[in-house]
Amino acid sequence: MTQLEFAALAWGGSLAAGFLGSLSGLGGGVVIVPMLVLGLHVDVHYAIGASLISVIGTSAGAQAAHRQEGFSNTRLGLFLEIATTLGAICGAFLSASTPTKWIAILFGGVLLYSASSSMGSRKQDTTGRAPDALAAKLRLVGSYPHEGKLLPYSARRVPLGFGLMFGAGTLSGLLGIGSGAVKVLVLDGAMQIPFKVSTATSNFMIGVTAVASAGVYLRRGYINPAVAMPVTIGVLLGSLLGARVLQTARVRPMRIVFAIVIALLGAEMIFNGLTGKLS
Repeated sequence: MTQLEFAALAWGGSLAAGFLGSLSGLGGGVVIVPMLVLGLHVDVHYAIGASLISVIGTSAGAQAAHRQEGFSNTRLGLFLEIATTLGAICGAFLSASTPTKWIAILFGGVLLYSASSSMGSRKQDTTGRAPDALAAKLRLVGSYPHEGKLLPYSARRVPLGFGLMFGAGTLSGLLGIGSGAVKVLVLDGAMQIPFKVSTATSNFMIGVTAVASAGVYLRRGYINPAVAMPVTIGVLLGSLLGARVLQTARVRPMRIVFAIVIALLGAEMIFNGLTGKLS
């Protein structure tokens, strides 16, 4: 395969990954790493490095649109980034001593769990409910547009969400996925933030988290411009398109797409890890 053919394939796959990442809060990296490793036979560490760079592009592109439309909660995202950034740095240092096959198996396990959890829906609607005492003190509240109206919401169980975000950040640094899948689950499930707000806020957060761990990968020589450039351009364009579609998208189909894609990728990553194809 020539460099031009590789760049074209990487760009096309990354365009789709960016669209899905922006629409679902995955961040694109959850698709990019398997695409590069399984489809284009890139070493997993270089794939993770390219994914982290692309995640920064996804976050920057999607955040501008999400913020303008009123979905992203920047204050909540910045507060939780304290935990995810510390976790990302820890995960990036752990990655150097972790065998490739175990990274693949862990990656797949996270994806399968995320797919299963994302299909569950909250039985209790917390829209408009008074926030926890800590959430009120930190002003972790907001509103989002829905059918021509602004619906208020508030964060719940802030300490639990903060702790889980440290774990999400560790996965980001170790796996290079931005851990958007985990962040969405924490925001939507543990902290009971509306799903569209969760995906938009996750897209904002993954960029900050990725910056923290990308520096470690750059210092170790795992950022290859020939891989990272077409991936980042494709993801950025896809994320801008996905951010526009999010404005009118229905939540249930978003959850189904989210679950199907990451379940398939998770199963394939585990299979390849167990069979030694990624060793």
